Amino acid sequence: MKSDSSTDSVSKKKVIIGRIMSGIAVLFMLLDSITKILKTPQVMQASVKLGYPENTIPIIGLILLLLTIIYIIPRTSIFGAVLLTGYLGGAVASNLRIMNPLFSNTLFPIYFAILVWGGVYLRDNFISQFIPFRKTESK
Repeated sequence: MKSDSSTDSVSKKKVIIGRIMSGIAVLFMLLDSITKILKTPQVMQASVKLGYPENTIPIIGLILLLLTIIYIIPRTSIFGAVLLTGYLGGAVASNLRIMNPLFSNTLFPIYFAILVWGGVYLRDNFISQFIPFRKTESK
């Protein structure tokens, strides 16, 4: 019997680590999107500092929430990761524009994208075959 699961040849350990990585990313994105939607004072202040008008911040939160939902759904998780990569790229550009510290603020969205894609990579056989990391051959 042939299974349609993309995790058939992925070890259970990799799948569990991938789910943990994705879970951490999802929790952070949910928190970030909800605080934007609810217009919490700290988030509003930080977003305005980045140059965003106050009325756009809940919209940004709704977009992030939608992208997170797309990422959570197994059938659309790869598409969600692609869309989140674009969103996180905008975050890098926003931080770079106001000259935020490079390693702590500006590159944080890239660290986060690694978490998003690492989770998908470890739990989805298609991605690990599409983007293979090869072991070096010893001589």
